[in-house]
Amino acid sequence: MTTFTDLSLRNGRTFTQPTGLFINNEFVAGQGQPIESYDPYTGKQIATVHAASPEDVEKAVAAAEKAFDSWKHESSASRARLLHKLADLMERDLENLAAIEAMDSGKAYKIAQAVDIKGAIDTIRYFAGWTDKSFGQTIDTGPSSLNYTRHEPIGVVGQIVPWNFPLLIWAWKIAPAIACGNVCIIKSAEQTPLSALCAAALIKEAGFPPGVINVITGVGNVTGAAMASHPRIRKIAFTGSTPVGRSILKAAADSNLKRVTLELGGKSPNIVCEDADFEKAVESVTMGIFFNHGQNCCAGSRAYIHDGIFDRFVAAIKIRVSSLAIGDPFDEATFQGPQVSKLQFDRIMDLVEKGKAHGAEAIIGGNRHNAGDLFIEPTIFTKISQDSPLRGEIFGPVLCLERFTDLKDVVRKANDTEFGLAAGVHTKNIDKAIRLANEIESGIVWVNTYGSLPPQMPMGKSSSPAERKVADRISILGGFKQSGIGRDLGAQAMSEYSQIKAVQIALAG
Repeated sequence: MTTFTDLSLRNGRTFTQPTGLFINNEFVAGQGQPIESYDPYTGKQIATVHAASPEDVEKAVAAAEKAFDSWKHESSASRARLLHKLADLMERDLENLAAIEAMDSGKAYKIAQAVDIKGAIDTIRYFAGWTDKSFGQTIDTGPSSLNYTRHEPIGVVGQIVPWNFPLLIWAWKIAPAIACGNVCIIKSAEQTPLSALCAAALIKEAGFPPGVINVITGVGNVTGAAMASHPRIRKIAFTGSTPVGRSILKAAADSNLKRVTLELGGKSPNIVCEDADFEKAVESVTMGIFFNHGQNCCAGSRAYIHDGIFDRFVAAIKIRVSSLAIGDPFDEATFQGPQVSKLQFDRIMDLVEKGKAHGAEAIIGGNRHNAGDLFIEPTIFTKISQDSPLRGEIFGPVLCLERFTDLKDVVRKANDTEFGLAAGVHTKNIDKAIRLANEIESGIVWVNTYGSLPPQMPMGKSSSPAERKVADRISILGGFKQSGIGRDLGAQAMSEYSQIKAVQIALAG
């Protein structure tokens, strides 16, 4: 089995796809069971990629350890230059990367361009600017000593990314880690391994020393488990489901008490008050759940609408949702493509049917969509019982719509979940917005928007809400309760990938 294959992309381009494990700046064969990658729209196989066995993980760790000896002394200017060069190369290859992402995941090609790939590029550039901005402190303890702190890299970092935003979250992980002077072993999801391997080829072209960034593929319970339990990986960062996050936390504790960052599941509330800008709120709730086919840990999957506007809101959102274009990801008009896999499709449809059996009423959707085998109609449920399976994370295009009467009522409902990742509030009253934001138990609260980017983080020519639904890289992302530990993005990510050393010097005299 070779480590490269030639592909004909669905945007009309041809491309040489790496299929090997990227260890020590070379694509090498893996000893694990090979992974077949399929296009969820066509059902056709795209490529077969190598998978890492525990022995391959050991090779990656050895390469990273060797690289760390010199990389930790690399100047901040050099780290920034290499990150910027990587971003430049990704920008050069943007259309190829977007086509691979769309084919591998089923998301719309135009959204893969505007959100996933441009977002990854922006993230890498953002953290390139942080390489020389980790400042220690001097601590005054009197004239007889000098006391100061310094930020140092952790060392070998293991990172595991999900299948819903494969290359975007890949960038969220590697960029701050590298900016801090760490070395990385990063595993892509077995459902969507291709874009990370494409980016790996650019790592070598950008000039990163061998072993600084190692990109591997493999299934979670083999490759991911080997990373989480490896005694010489000093930190593990994971984005994915809460049950898997819990197992990673246990493995980290049982091995070497490695540091852990977990960005996990969500069942996020999106609250529309009676005084909200009505049309904007309808759009925000629609995009908050149906963007990326509902495959988003921050998805606003619970919408609470004030009783005074509930019926009007239901009528409006049904019209808006019925206008969403569903079909071929490479059709320019497409908003929603297929779910990522049959396993995920079956899981969502099972929850939809169980929700109906528990008395939930589908006011729109609730069935397979006729665009293809793995398509699901955008679905909105009302009348959800307290014991309904719909109260858990669905990770699909399914919205639960409920009424509320007052702020105390909606705060209670919003917080009645084991999760606490994200939330939205829509109101023209700033006092109400602040009070709700303060009372809701979630890691991020968007007010009069949902998941949108501010103007200072432009997304090229993209301006539609569908192309801005990705967390602000200037902000931070992470959860309360069972939605995670630690934070991705923003300045806080630099703290997650560094450790503080205190130095005390006795002065003469």
